[in-house]
Amino acid sequence: MSIIDAGNAAAAFREGTDRPGHARSVLLLGLGNDILTDDAIGLNIVRQVRRLLSEEEGIETVATTEMGLVLLDYIVGYRDVVLVDAIQTGKAAPGHLHEMQAEDLKALPVISPHFLGVGETLALGRALGLSMPERVRVFAIEVQDPFTISTQMTTPLRAALPGIVEKVLKVLRELAPGGVPASGEGTRPTCDGDTDETNR
Repeated sequence: MSIIDAGNAAAAFREGTDRPGHARSVLLLGLGNDILTDDAIGLNIVRQVRRLLSEEEGIETVATTEMGLVLLDYIVGYRDVVLVDAIQTGKAAPGHLHEMQAEDLKALPVISPHFLGVGETLALGRALGLSMPERVRVFAIEVQDPFTISTQMTTPLRAALPGIVEKVLKVLRELAPGGVPASGEGTRPTCDGDTDETNR
């Protein structure tokens, strides 16, 4: 598949799997911005994880620049959702992986703008009677520079990327039907700024 809904008034893109419409199991949703240096980490994680998954594993992937209530469009109908995005707390080294549940986001001193309203979005979906995820797991990656306009991430983030990809992939496979653990087989994640937008 190609990029979904590739343009709108804000010139945002939606890159990944099909839109909601049938019951599904696990979604990896990467948030970020490709032209703001380290803010692209969530998008790059999704791209690299996608390359390592097989169609039979039943794990879907989406990368998007959007946020807030628009995220309902992606997460409705999934049992499990894993969110990945950049964060800058100033209390951890760049590349550190913060693991949490969606309800823990409010406790963070500083959060990514993409995370704003995630809890409220989930609550609204439930109030509307939509088929919302049973579990939402969040991987927030501490970044060094999410503000400079650039398509290349900083060195610490590029170095941390392969290890983060392996961790996220392991969690996704544990959540997938059958709970298949990561085998370690296949192409190893790379540390460069992967911009391959070919979808599974």
